[in-house]
Amino acid sequence: MSKYSKIISGTMAWGQWGKQLSNSEMVDLMNHCLSTGITTFDHADIYGAYTTEAEFGNAFKTSGIKRDSVQFISKCGIQHLADNRNNKVKHYNYSKDYIIWSVETSLKNLQTEYLDLLLLHRPSPLMHPGEIAEAITLLKKDGKIKDFGVSNFTSSQMDMIGLRIDIDVNQIEFSLTQHQAMHDGTLDYMVTNGIQSMAWSPLGSVFKVDNEQTRRIHKQLGQLAKKYNATEDQLLLAWLLKHPSGITPVVGTTNKARLTQAINATVIDLDLEDWFLILVAAQGHKVP
Repeated sequence: MSKYSKIISGTMAWGQWGKQLSNSEMVDLMNHCLSTGITTFDHADIYGAYTTEAEFGNAFKTSGIKRDSVQFISKCGIQHLADNRNNKVKHYNYSKDYIIWSVETSLKNLQTEYLDLLLLHRPSPLMHPGEIAEAITLLKKDGKIKDFGVSNFTSSQMDMIGLRIDIDVNQIEFSLTQHQAMHDGTLDYMVTNGIQSMAWSPLGSVFKVDNEQTRRIHKQLGQLAKKYNATEDQLLLAWLLKHPSGITPVVGTTNKARLTQAINATVIDLDLEDWFLILVAAQGHKVP
């Protein structure tokens, strides 16, 4: 059984980088998520230029929601250009001291004693597996993180880190319009090694761009919508959920109705051939 809800609420758009929700609006959205069964909230230290975690933490404290009824994910490693950071260039930092400092800062901002899951946000060409392992081992020993994972890592990068410290999760970009991980061995590696897969941007570009590909997809989804009594976004999520790697979608919307639709998509079981019809619509050609 997964430690996280079947749909994860991504918080990137909750603050300055999106809807700029007020304290009361954040509390309201948290409560709505919990009422639908969404109990996991996905953060990164850089969201809102290093401000969203603190805003969420204040709202969470206001909400009175019990900490053990939710799961907090956060990420570290990206050094973003922001007014509150003295950085000359966007870069990555995975030194032992920086990882520990980042986690402790996230804990302070989120007003919690632990993260359920810490992810390294993006791979760095200067990563030292041993140094990362030392930091993670210490954070786990001190009870500051429960599980450890990575985000946007390839199979070889997971191998390199995984030799020193167990990887529980890899959060990757994956959707009907960005399904490279299904063909380049990333998802295969995760299944083989028991690493849970999470997908950011799970709806891809289907509702963002109008081109030949998305028109094919909309046409196919429209033909299946009545059969499954489902919306197009639900069918896109159901397509992801069908994959044997057990993908958990991280949904970035702050719209209550769409969050409800997302959690309801978890009960849709696409027929085998319908899954391939949707894939063919995305690819524009039959499978080999």
